[in-house]
Amino acid sequence: MTLAAKADPEDFVRANTRLQEPPLIPEVKLHLASEVVPLWQATEEELAREGLPPPFWAFAWAGGQALARYLLDHPEVVGGKRVLDFAAGSGLQGIAAALAGAASVEAVEIDAFACAACRLNAAANGVEVTVRREDLVGRANPGWDVVLAGDVCYERPAAERITAWLRSLAGPDCLVLMGDPGRTYLPREGLERVTAYAVKTSRELEDTDLRNAVVWKVASS
Repeated sequence: MTLAAKADPEDFVRANTRLQEPPLIPEVKLHLASEVVPLWQATEEELAREGLPPPFWAFAWAGGQALARYLLDHPEVVGGKRVLDFAAGSGLQGIAAALAGAASVEAVEIDAFACAACRLNAAANGVEVTVRREDLVGRANPGWDVVLAGDVCYERPAAERITAWLRSLAGPDCLVLMGDPGRTYLPREGLERVTAYAVKTSRELEDTDLRNAVVWKVASS
């Protein structure tokens, strides 16, 4: 067993992060890595041996920040609605939805450490978010009014599978929003630009200090 695999996920998150405010979302506090490279390298190597994903949950990615900013600036988008934060990572988008007045928020992830981060971050911001560890891709909509997906297009197979599913959900009864800073595998069609934000980033994570992150509305398939 590796150190990461043996650790209680919530204890691991607490031990390797500190509460910080994402640059674009000062209203929210998240458990984020204070030193990017050591956490990423250590956990990526350890978790890879267990077949688990790297610690995307420990960083406030530009696409997620843009989506969260949009919801806080336009609370009517989620106010009184049932919201899904898909591939939630840190849970930032779902927390923003809850702060903006959503009736209910689910955050779904396939990684136990991300689920732990979502629970801790929701508690740190005093909001209620139901966190589930599950692969939802391909499932029918059980009643979500709004589906949020921040920064999910960084690998081709996953991006193609996810975006096809998001299109199947989009329609008159379900608004699907994506936040993306120009990832390579973002679809070229089926998206309507809503708005964009300049998001401060780190060269330890990105190839620039500033990303133009776009909020997209997904068209139905």
